[in-house]
Parts: sequence; C-alpha cells; structure tokens
Amino acid sequence: MSRKKGKTYTAEQKTKIVIEMLKEEMTTSQLASKYGVTSQSLGKWKQQFLENASLAFDVSGATKAYKDEIEELKSENEQLAKALGKATVKAEWAVGKLKSLDLNDRKSLIESKHKQLSVSEQCELVGISRSSYYYKAVPMRQKDMKILHKIDEIATENAEYGYRLIHAQLKEDGYSIGKNRVLKYMGILGIQAVYPTKKRLTSIKHPEHKIYEYLLKQYWMQDGKKKHVYVPTPNEVWSGDITYIRINGGFMYLAAVIDWHSKAVLAYKISNSMDATLATDVLKEALSKYPKPKIFNSDQGSQYTSHEHTKLLEDNGIQISMNGRGRSIDNIVIERFFRTLKHSNIYISNYETIKDLKEGVAAYIHKYNFKRFHSSLDYQKPMNVYLDYLKSVA
Repeated sequence: MSRKKGKTYTAEQKTKIVIEMLKEEMTTSQLASKYGVTSQSLGKWKQQFLENASLAFDVSGATKAYKDEIEELKSENEQLAKALGKATVKAEWAVGKLKSLDLNDRKSLIESKHKQLSVSEQCELVGISRSSYYYKAVPMRQKDMKILHKIDEIATENAEYGYRLIHAQLKEDGYSIGKNRVLKYMGILGIQAVYPTKKRLTSIKHPEHKIYEYLLKQYWMQDGKKKHVYVPTPNEVWSGDITYIRINGGFMYLAAVIDWHSKAVLAYKISNSMDATLATDVLKEALSKYPKPKIFNSDQGSQYTSHEHTKLLEDNGIQISMNGRGRSIDNIVIERFFRTLKHSNIYISNYETIKDLKEGVAAYIHKYNFKRFHSSLDYQKPMNVYLDYLKSVA
C-alpha cells in the first residue's frame, strides 16, 4: 500500500495502529507497508503512546497540568510582548510548536499551492528539508530483506567484522551493495562494528545519555594466549542485549537477560521494535522472578542508556556496567548465546509467522536452560546450576 501525498492520521487512527503494533502479530515493516507510513513514524507513535498512557487514568491531573502550563505561557508571553511585540511572540511560539510535531505531522501542514509561501519557505518554518517533504515511504523489498538476513549471518559468524569487512564478504557472495548501505542496514540490525569509523549506527550511544564504566575486567582471566571469563557465582553479573531475529518476509527483535556464571537465560521478549521499552520490560521481568545481581552489563545503545532503564537499575541498587565503545566482546556471554540460538534454531527453522517464531524460540530457550549440557559448566545444564545456587543460599 503506497502512501498518498498529504495523507494525515488522526489521534484515533494512530492509537489503533499502535495498539495493533503492541499485539506483536506483525513486523514493523509489515505494519509500515499496510498503513503507508515509515517504520520511524511507527516507533515515534509507540513511544508517544506509552509515555502518555497514564493520562487515561488521570484526566483531571492532566487537565490541571495543561492549565498550569497555559498560565505559565501566558505570563511569559506578556513579558516578551513588552520587549518584542505580541506579533513576534506569537510567531516564535507557533514555530516552536510546529517543530515539536513529528515529521509526518509537519509534512501534512505544508500546502503545495500556497499563494504567498513557497514549499521551501514552509519547510523552513516547520523545520524539515524539502527532500524530506517529497520523500515517500517505500516498503522494504524482498531483495533488501535477503541482504539483511545475510548481514546478520556474517556478523554472527564474525563478531569482529566492521562494515567494510561485511561489505567485502557480501561482494564475494555475489550481492551488489554499497558500503554506506551496509552501514545503514547494520543500524537496522542493531549491529555495532568493533572498530567503527563513522557515527551512523543506531546502536551507538545517545548523545544526551550517560555512559557508564565497564566493570567486568576483573572477571577476565588469561589462560596462556587465550582469554576467558570467570564469574565465581550466579547473580554476580547479569547482562542484557538485543539481537535481530529473521522470519520469512520480515524480522523482529529479541531482547534477553542472562546470568554470566550459569549461562541461564532469565528473561526474554520478542518485539517488532528495538527501543528502550523492550530492554526495560525484559529487565523488569528478570527482577520480578529472581534475586537482583550485583552488576548489570550492556552495550552503549540508547535502549540501555535510557533514563528508564538506568533508573530501574539504580533504584534496585545494581551497579551499571557498559561495554567499551565498539567492543561487543565485552558482553561475550550473551553474544555467544545469541550465536548458539541462531545456528541451532533460527537459521534452520525458516519461521513463516510471528506466532511460529515466538513458539519456536520459547521451546528452544526452555531446552537450552533445562535440557542442554553446557561445556563451560562441566556439562551441567544452565538453569539447574542457577536454581541450585539459589536453593543453597536461601
């Protein structure tokens, strides 16, 4: 379904789409194609919906807050009007409000046949470029989806590969693609190169979020020329990460929390959005089931540096640790689990629907936790090791 020029969505329509998105029955790309919007817009709508969901249960409080804000704005406008004139104040206020809208809402305000203002002037007023105004959302082609899947396979096999090496492998495998597009697709996948040279990946740190020190150096041991990780007990260190999970015709994201000592997967969730809500929901689930860890480690992605996620850790008295920039190896325990999951389940299953994917991943994680021997545990099973420890310290 192609998007008609100038088409807008009411609040009611956006709510309906977001609720459909939260049902997790379609991928983001499938929803974007169905409703003729970009995946970025869907992500913003979901974020706005979740941030304001509490207002549904506190209408009077919300009304009061808006009244207070209006009174403050009135007072401020009166002061500014004395120095600059009411006309100037109103213009600045209007421009500010316009620029606070999301991209699609701002694009919908532009009139292509306005008699006094050109399209360029209107774009400048609402804070978008002319190219953004004329851009039309195009659903991802099957060819591009195959490239995404291939990049995921290459990165899973070669964690040290940056976009140049991934590009070289794609070329060798017969794919026609430029380096910049590889970099863009790595952002969609959430893959961060080990030695990045451009700051364009979506998984790099958010410029306004605090980055925490890596606290796990003490657990890295040198065994001859080989380094390995040794965490003495369960609940000493947990870590979280998000990975790309493919299905036929699209993709989803899997977030998980793992215990470093036992290698047990404590919580996980599959979603069509790679956002802070996904990371935080999984952490909340893990904390609701098990005693809190001493340290929680993650990468520097905005999902883990968000205020919501770091506050949850701080409120529970958990030390926050983050990988060094571009060092996925710093979170090696969960990286190895994701690699095992993809090779043992995802790549060979070729899931057709999200329902099949969720059921298949649930079955595999149960098998991994309770039935699969782990060589690093002297051939014990991860969740058995974890639960036995909890019993011993109870």
